[in-house]
Amino acid sequence: AIGEAGANAMKIQRKEKAMRTFEEIKDTIETGLGKHPCDLKLQNVRLVNVYSSEIYNTDIYIKNGRIISISPEANLEAQEVVECCGQFAVPGLIDTHMHFESTMLSPEALASVVVPQGTTTLCADLMEIANVAGADGLKAMLDSISRLPYRMLIEVSSRVPTAPGLETNGAYMGAEEVRAIMDWQESISLGELDPSKILLVKDEYIEKIADTLARRKIVNGHAIGRLGQELNVYASAGISDDHECVTEEELLQRLRVGMSVLVREGSTERNLDALIGGVLREKLPLDNLMFCTDDKHAGEIQREGHINYNVARAMELGVGEIDAVKLATLNAARHFRLEDEIGSITPGRLADILLVEDLREMKPSQVYFEGRLVAKDCKLIQTCEVGEYPEWLKNTVKLKQLITEKSFRVPARTDRPQTQVTVIDLIDRQIINKRLIATLPCVNGEILADPVHDILKLAIVERYGKTGGVGVGFVRGFGLREGAMAYSMSHDHHNIVVVGVNELDMAQSVKVIQEMQGGLCVVRNGEVMAKMRLPIGGLMSEQDAGTVMRELDGLNAAARSLGCRGSAPFMTLSFISLPTVPELGLTDMGLVDVLEHRLIPVEIPEK
Repeated sequence: AIGEAGANAMKIQRKEKAMRTFEEIKDTIETGLGKHPCDLKLQNVRLVNVYSSEIYNTDIYIKNGRIISISPEANLEAQEVVECCGQFAVPGLIDTHMHFESTMLSPEALASVVVPQGTTTLCADLMEIANVAGADGLKAMLDSISRLPYRMLIEVSSRVPTAPGLETNGAYMGAEEVRAIMDWQESISLGELDPSKILLVKDEYIEKIADTLARRKIVNGHAIGRLGQELNVYASAGISDDHECVTEEELLQRLRVGMSVLVREGSTERNLDALIGGVLREKLPLDNLMFCTDDKHAGEIQREGHINYNVARAMELGVGEIDAVKLATLNAARHFRLEDEIGSITPGRLADILLVEDLREMKPSQVYFEGRLVAKDCKLIQTCEVGEYPEWLKNTVKLKQLITEKSFRVPARTDRPQTQVTVIDLIDRQIINKRLIATLPCVNGEILADPVHDILKLAIVERYGKTGGVGVGFVRGFGLREGAMAYSMSHDHHNIVVVGVNELDMAQSVKVIQEMQGGLCVVRNGEVMAKMRLPIGGLMSEQDAGTVMRELDGLNAAARSLGCRGSAPFMTLSFISLPTVPELGLTDMGLVDVLEHRLIPVEIPEK
């Protein structure tokens, strides 16, 4: 079924556009005129009005999931009245770019984590499941929407595969498939498009951009490391934003060329302090800034917060209260051309509302989604059960050949006792990395790792049963003193990624991943210390959020007991292979020079 995903994309029934009907509009008007009772009255709130930049006392009236009135003079009848005791009423928060798969949770399970934090809209690029299972995988994910107490909007995956010719993935989505998915009701943009597709003038991707712009939808960017004329060319193609800014200079250059900046705060991509700090120092306007998480583990969301954390942290850094709220609401809605529906508490909009006692802490006491109370006191009101996902989507790990310790050997081209190699050098709390030249020992024609100096073997094992390829390189920064750790989610091809001190434990880790049909594991001396199944595409669990967070805590503890450093070791592991984030990536085909967009040898040739 996976191999036929691209062909089946056109067979997916097109969803009709959701439009407000004559009857709905008339009922809204008549309810405001007092001819019908409202469903709900939120009485005595301090309304955070993101249009007028005011906070004032009033009541909010709601009918059929939409806001009828915010006038303190309305005095309308309502079937239910909730006394809010002067709490702040804040629009539902919007995450402008995220990947469900990185949370390891299904869309249903994620609800219990993000909704109590006040997030009512997720703009999701489902490129991870798309790279595994194509359009059919997207459809399987979208089947969960009717069960969700929040809004899932789709940034249609533009890169399936991400790096053609440099990686093996599970599916293909060309311009025709993307065009069909772009017509789905939930589709709001073309998902993140990296610069190589534009700077190398690749017709297929330009066609995807043209189709998107013709529908008056936007194109999301992924312009990491690009500045100057390259950035100008990139923006000229019609790219609307970038979530990959790390420095103040990168942010400023994007604003100058008319691109919005999605200020990211994820598990390993901690960019908010640097970017917001720079904005405040330079007194830059906030109009074209908004928030996203991109990739954040569920446990960190629960402990730290989601988009509400970004809002509160921005206030701590010096952003005004209403401006910080705007970044998470109206700015985001306007960017995606959805401000007529979401992003504010104003008449006619959908009633996504948070009640907050302390605006600067931004911890909701109640969360309303389309007029329904969905979370209270940090918990969902009702359990959001995980649905049944198709069996073919839970059978995606198919190794073409047996993986043994020999699979991870790196042959030397020299007879000397040592040689120079190119090493991926990790940067803590970032997904970017640096190129390191290191001298490693050679024994019996094989290049060895150097665990004493934290240079370990890293490998990517093709898991779709297509080539059986194993790409092997070296990495510095994990800190392992023994054992190995593996994960079946390696961006963006999502083959098995494994790092280890010895090849036996690396091979055992891959075997465990295969047996689980996807997941994470930590192995020491051939014994499994911790593991977690991720059967949905090899990316997501079928378990509830609490179970996943406990299992991930156990995995992180096991990894740290082996010496692993870093705040989110498995998130770091998943990004280390990415062939579109500088400076280096690793795929099943080998080591990738990201900026040059080409494979390079691990061993540096002798001059």
